[in-house]
Amino acid sequence: MSETEPACGGAADLSDATRRFLKALASEHRQQTMMLFHGGIELSVGEVAQRLNAGQSTASQQLTMLREAGMLTSRRDGKTVYYRADPAGIGAALTELQAYLAVCCP
Repeated sequence: MSETEPACGGAADLSDATRRFLKALASEHRQQTMMLFHGGIELSVGEVAQRLNAGQSTASQQLTMLREAGMLTSRRDGKTVYYRADPAGIGAALTELQAYLAVCCP
């Protein structure tokens, strides 16, 4: 299939949001980052950087990509931004992916 040819003969296609979700999840570093949020844990950028032994800028970039992919939500408390997993966003992407695969790969 070429890049311009629609998937599954045009019967199904993924939304941009689900494409961002898959791209974010494709990185081993972002997979490790997501594992920090198991059980509903809320962490600041600094806490994530410390737990991953990474720079704060690197952690911030990874968290932003995960948030934009619908995998995390964020809230600001003063100067600190806290992140947590977004089960609704993750669920929506997985539901769409499941429907897509049901059409493409029954």
